[in-house]
Amino acid sequence: MFIKDMKPLFFLIIVLFAAPWLYAQTPVNQQASIPASPTLQDFVNYALANHANVQQALIDEEIGERDIAAALSGWFPQISANGNYNYNVKTPTTVFGDQVISLGQKHSTNVTFQADQKILDPSLLQASKAAKYVRQQNAQNTQNWRINTVVSVSKAYYDVLSSEEQLNIIKENIARIQKQLSDAKARYQTGIVDNTDFKRAQITLSNSQADLKRTQEELKYKYAYLKELIGLNGEVGFKVSFDNNNMESEIALDTMQQINYESRIEYQQLLTQRKLQQINTQYNKWTFLPTLSAFYNYALDYRNNAFKNMFDRDYPSSVAGLTLSLPIFQGTKRLQEIRKSKLQEQRVDWDIVNLKNQINTQYQSAMATYKSNLNDWKTAKQNVELSKEVYGTIKLQYDEGIKTYLDLMTAETDLRTTQINYLNALYAVLSAKMDVEQALGTVYINDTPNLR
Repeated sequence: MFIKDMKPLFFLIIVLFAAPWLYAQTPVNQQASIPASPTLQDFVNYALANHANVQQALIDEEIGERDIAAALSGWFPQISANGNYNYNVKTPTTVFGDQVISLGQKHSTNVTFQADQKILDPSLLQASKAAKYVRQQNAQNTQNWRINTVVSVSKAYYDVLSSEEQLNIIKENIARIQKQLSDAKARYQTGIVDNTDFKRAQITLSNSQADLKRTQEELKYKYAYLKELIGLNGEVGFKVSFDNNNMESEIALDTMQQINYESRIEYQQLLTQRKLQQINTQYNKWTFLPTLSAFYNYALDYRNNAFKNMFDRDYPSSVAGLTLSLPIFQGTKRLQEIRKSKLQEQRVDWDIVNLKNQINTQYQSAMATYKSNLNDWKTAKQNVELSKEVYGTIKLQYDEGIKTYLDLMTAETDLRTTQINYLNALYAVLSAKMDVEQALGTVYINDTPNLR
C-alpha cells in the first residue's frame, strides 16, 4: 500500500529530473515558416526570430542575467565544510617544570562547518548598483542588432523586388525584339529591304538574351543574400512579387523631422556606458570603506591513540563573531584608480560628443541622398511614360515604312533603359529612406508604421 501511494511521487521526481535534460537536448530550430509569397513584414518577422546575430544577442542577455545573479550571490550566506585527518608520527610534547608531557594523540580528525555573511562590502555594493545598467546595456545591444537586421532585410527585399521586375522588363523586351526580328526577316525575304535590319535585330536579340542571363544569375545571388539575412535555410524557396503601386506608396517621408539623439540606440548605449563608468568611480571611492562580515562555525573534533577508537568520543567546538577589515594605506592605489575612472568618464563624454557629430553628418548625408534619389525617381517615372509614347509612335511609323529600323531600335533601347532606370531609382529612394529612418532613430521594431 505504501509503495502504491508513493508512485505519483516517484513519477514527479523522474519528470523533474528528466525535464532539464530533455530541454537541453532540443536542437536549435528555426521559428515558424515563411509564406510562399512573403511580404516585407513576413521577412522582418522571420529575421527577428531566426537571424543568428539577433538570437546570439538574446542569449547574451541570458548570459548577462546569469552574470548579474552570480555577482549578487555574494550577499547570501556562504556555507562551507572542511575536514582533515592527521596521524602524529611523533606526538608533540611540552615541558612543565621538569616533566615532558605529550600533547595530543596519535590519530585525530575534525570536520568544520563554516557560515559567512557579508554585511558591508564595496564590490557587492557596486554589483547591486550596476545590475540595472548591465541588464539595460545587454537589452540595448539586442535592440541594436534588431534595428540593423530590419534595415538590411528591407534593403535586400527592395533589391530583389526591383530585380524581379527588371527581369520581366527584359523578357518583354525580348518578346518585342523577336517580333521585330520576324518582321525584319519577312521584309528581307520579300525583297522590301536588305538584310541589315534582320542582322541588327539578331544582334539586339542576342544582347538582350545575354542581359536576361546575367540578371537571372544576379537574382539568384540576391535571393541567397536575402535568405542569409533572415536566417533561412538556403534550400527553402519562395517568390516575391513586384507591386509598383505598393512600393511607390512606401516612398513618402517627412523631410522636416529633426534629429533627436536620444532616439538613436547608439546614443542610448553610450549613456548607459557612462552610467556604468560613474558607478565604477563610486566603487573606487567605496574601497576606502571597511569590509564587515559575520561568521559562525561548528567543529567536530575526534582523536585517539588507537585508530579504531578514534570516533568513540568527540570534542566539539563552536564560535561566532564579526570580521572587520579596514585598508588604511595602499600606496595611493585607490586614489589613482579614482582619478583613472574619472578620466574614463571624460572619455565617454567625448565619445558622446563625437557620436552626435557623426549622427548629424549621417542624417544630412542620408537626407541629401534621399532627396536627390526622390528627384531621380520622379524624372525616371516621367521618362518611362514618354519613352512608351515615343516607342508606340515610331513602331506605327516603322510598320508604315516611314521610319527606319534603326529608329525603332533606338526607341526600343530608350524604352528599356528608362524602365531599368526607373527600377534602379525606385530601389535607391526606398533604400535611402531606410538610411534616413536609421539616422533619425525611427526604425522601431514594435508598433511602428515603418514595418509593413
